[in-house]
Amino acid sequence: MGRITTRRPVLKLTLGEGAVRRADTLAVEEPLEIRVGGSPLAVTMRTPGHDVELAAGFLVSEGIIAQTADFHSAIHCGGPGTGGQENTYNVLDISLAQGVPLPDPEAARRFYTTSSCGVCGKASIDAVRTVSQHPVLDDDIEVGPEQIASFPDRLRAEQAAFDKTGGLHAAALFDADTGEMLVLREDVGRHNAVDKVVGWAVLNDRLPLRRQILQVSGRASFELVQKAAMAGIPMLSAVSAPSSLAAELADESGVTLIGFVRGRTMNIYTHAHRVRVGGVGIGASEPAAEGASHAR
Repeated sequence: MGRITTRRPVLKLTLGEGAVRRADTLAVEEPLEIRVGGSPLAVTMRTPGHDVELAAGFLVSEGIIAQTADFHSAIHCGGPGTGGQENTYNVLDISLAQGVPLPDPEAARRFYTTSSCGVCGKASIDAVRTVSQHPVLDDDIEVGPEQIASFPDRLRAEQAAFDKTGGLHAAALFDADTGEMLVLREDVGRHNAVDKVVGWAVLNDRLPLRRQILQVSGRASFELVQKAAMAGIPMLSAVSAPSSLAAELADESGVTLIGFVRGRTMNIYTHAHRVRVGGVGIGASEPAAEGASHAR
């Protein structure tokens, strides 16, 4: 349980120098079946560790729970049927608090989720526009661009598993008022890393995450904006690009979406008033001209 990395023999080839056999460190990827009240809900490919956080964050993202009081307990159990099978720590059964409705069996996400996509298999885009119980449009968070620019390096400095493997995404939560990094999680799936961060907030009774900033190590996809909105996070900052649908959802839901945060530059796609320069919000950015290249 909790294996994050593993060693595997590889043949390292260098042009002009030949090949050398050596051991390489890989990020572990294993399936996690999430059950609620004994009934299978979803399977995700994840890096083992912080599984309860992952499941709790997933339930928030899906609108099944919205606060710590909705979550009762979790236990790792055996495989299908749990009829005396060995506990591989790849099945997690969640118990909800008394009175919290169980997921609708017809709507349960009974499908395989890859490590690169947290909403694959949804019947339509409308189905994943889950209504958040923690609206962020009125969150009066104000952050200076210098602070935002510092987040990627601070996140990267804490990625212990990435240093060994080069194969893990990371997500971290920063407090807008103090600049403190509250939590950081790594995973082979970017959506899993975010779910672990949100799950940490569930287990520590911190929802909604008002006046917090979510920093991610890669791109900002639709699913990450959805997860931020569902947890009440008003600002999402990414090292790489957002998708068009991510920007659309961020605009609709009130999330400030920032991408290409690299060095001294960044692109602010939505709700730019929260980024303050000299105490004044910079306002909405002018739309890029048709065919214009993006700042990187």
